Amino acid sequence: MGSLRNIDTEIAVAKPSTKNADNLKLYTEQPAKVVRPQIEAVGSLPAVLRAFEATTGWSLRYVDGEPQRRQTDQRWSAPVSPGVGVTLGHLSLEPLDHTPAEYTSHAPAATKPIDRDTARSMAAALADLLAELMQTRRALWQREAELAAGVPLIPHTDEQKHLAERLEAVLRGGAEAVDCHAAALYMLDEATTELKLRASWGLPFDRLTAPARPLKGAMADLEALLGHAVVLEDTTVMQHWRVPEDFPAAVCVPVSTPTTLLGTLWVYCNRKRDFTDRQTNVIEVVAGRLAADLERELLMCEGIDAAQLKNQLASVQRMQRNQSPTISPVLDGWELSGWSDQSQSVGSNFYDWFCLPDGLLAVAVGDAIEDGLQGAMAAAELRSAVRAHGQYHRKARETIKQVNMTLWTGSAGDRRAALCYGLIETATGRINYAQAGRPGAVVVRKDGWQSLGGPSPPLGEGPETDYEQGCYQLQPGEVLVMFTDGVCDAIDREGRQLGISGIAEPLLGRTNLSADRLATVLRETVSTHTSEVSRHDRAVLVLKRD
Repeated sequence: MGSLRNIDTEIAVAKPSTKNADNLKLYTEQPAKVVRPQIEAVGSLPAVLRAFEATTGWSLRYVDGEPQRRQTDQRWSAPVSPGVGVTLGHLSLEPLDHTPAEYTSHAPAATKPIDRDTARSMAAALADLLAELMQTRRALWQREAELAAGVPLIPHTDEQKHLAERLEAVLRGGAEAVDCHAAALYMLDEATTELKLRASWGLPFDRLTAPARPLKGAMADLEALLGHAVVLEDTTVMQHWRVPEDFPAAVCVPVSTPTTLLGTLWVYCNRKRDFTDRQTNVIEVVAGRLAADLERELLMCEGIDAAQLKNQLASVQRMQRNQSPTISPVLDGWELSGWSDQSQSVGSNFYDWFCLPDGLLAVAVGDAIEDGLQGAMAAAELRSAVRAHGQYHRKARETIKQVNMTLWTGSAGDRRAALCYGLIETATGRINYAQAGRPGAVVVRKDGWQSLGGPSPPLGEGPETDYEQGCYQLQPGEVLVMFTDGVCDAIDREGRQLGISGIAEPLLGRTNLSADRLATVLRETVSTHTSEVSRHDRAVLVLKRD
């Protein structure tokens, strides 16, 4: 709870005794009313209104509240909205004779009033300008508070005190401020069924080893968690409120953040006594300080963990970027290029190429299907398996079968992946290729294009899965494009899917461009076709035979 606004009621408890009404107070905090921005803070407004009067011969003044519903020939008003949730005001326009003295005593009257419609137009423009100013001020006020909350929590190198010491110091300071002799912080468990003493001052140390109190039946704690400050002036006659410690008087208030109930704060006194509104307010402020310290400690731990995770993600991102090939192999008559685009900082799609003996070139695009860090790890495993098995097999089908077996035996049977793999004889342009899952390949010529292969079972589905192999003779001037399913599945804002034709057609008539330039064209095409709701991991590899 924040500052105490007013006393809602003093509730008499009929059980077990009618005299208990003098020993219990429940304080209920009322929500703070939104205060309108003070128009007086606009220092130039009175001068503007006087200048308007002197220039036009009409009175213009700012009035709180909504404008009059009826507009007459003699009186007219324009609303001024300071922003959502605050009191509306308006500028009132009326003949000069009705102008209050505070707006006319220092301003000379105009020799002749201007036309009424012109005055209205000027007043409306000033009302819009004033409303814009007030809304800007309110937005600035809100933004500054948001920026204050955005300051990162950084642990100080000289921060020696443990959280336990800080909590005890706060409890002691709060108790002594209201002339009490003990204080205790009880925290809710995750199931919100028990309250456990977590910090105290003025109580025996062995209280920390006591078992948690059940929340059920703890009347004072339940009342406090509803948002009330419970003041027990004489606990001996109010035993049904179940005060945790044996003290003659006590106060119980909630400990909470704006969104979470954390527990309760009890302040004890060793004599029967009353507590003033100011003292109860101080105890609530102490509860707020405890909640702030607990939240700060939690945010500090989470911030440190998040910073470590961020560094790890940055390392994985660098590793993924460094693993992607960037320089084409020196092969006469061949050009290679590619790109990958992850929906998060790291992802599951990749492209790769590597040279083999006997003038063979291996090319691949893969999708480990999972997302984020898990997808990046699976993609690295898949890439390594492709490179390892590609060294020993000269048929794309056999390579994919071995990669499938590696994924199947190296997981619990829940690992899936997609792969398009090809082997090119660089001397002849002959390609043998195979696919697993839904990646695709298309050959683009000057006068058209042709899709290669089609969907097949993904990798990791079973140890005996077989895959079909296809062959194609790539001619000089033709371009082979390999891509993962996230590319052709891209959907624009109107729900239209890019598809294989959307990949091939932008390259028609451009096969004379370099592989790098063709890859850039495809990237721009996919980027312009993608909406925020269709963000996926993607990879593209472009192979051109000159």
